[in-house]
Amino acid sequence: MCQASCLPKKEFFESWEVAKRVLRRHRKGRVVDLAGGHGLVGWMLAVLDRTTPAVLVVDTRLPKSAARLHTALSARWPRTGERIQYQQGRLEEVELTATDRVLGTHACGGLTDEVLDAAIAANARVAVLPCCHSHDKQDDGGLSGWLPNDVAIDVVRAGRLRTAGYKVWTTTIPQDITPKNRLLLGTPQE
Repeated sequence: MCQASCLPKKEFFESWEVAKRVLRRHRKGRVVDLAGGHGLVGWMLAVLDRTTPAVLVVDTRLPKSAARLHTALSARWPRTGERIQYQQGRLEEVELTATDRVLGTHACGGLTDEVLDAAIAANARVAVLPCCHSHDKQDDGGLSGWLPNDVAIDVVRAGRLRTAGYKVWTTTIPQDITPKNRLLLGTPQE
C-alpha cells in the first residue's frame, strides 16, 4: 500500500480493523464489497483468509486508487490479486448467494441499508460500518428521543437483521481511527 502511495494512512488502519473483526465471525466464501471503492478491506480479507475463493469490489464509480492499489498489492501477492475483481456498477446489478460475505464499509447514508437489504435478500452473511447517517431519510425507530439519532438508526438496522432471522453482533473499531466506528455483523441462523 505504501508503494501505491494513493491512500491516506487512516484507510489502512480502518480497513485492517474491519477485516480483523469480520474474520472473527465470517470465514470462507466469496467476499462482495459493495460501495467498496478501492477495495482494501476485500484485499485484506483475501490475504488473511486463504479460504476466500474470490473478492468482488463493486462501486458506481471506481476511484483511480483502486487500480494503483491492485497493481501494488498484486506485485506482493500475485495469487491473491488473481482472485480480486472490480466491477463498476450499481449494487442491485450484483448477484449474491447465501455463501457470500457481503461488506459495506462506510457505505454512506442509505447505501448501508441497501447493502443490508441485498444481503438479507440473498440470506448472506453481512458486515457494515455505517456512516453519513441521514436523519431525515433513515428510520430511527422513534428512538432518537433516548439515543443520538445515528445510534438510533443503527439500532434499528440491527433489529432489522434480527427480524430477518440473523444472529447479530455489534462491535466497534478504535475511535481514534474513525469516529464512525460502529461495526454491525450478521449471520443467517439455520
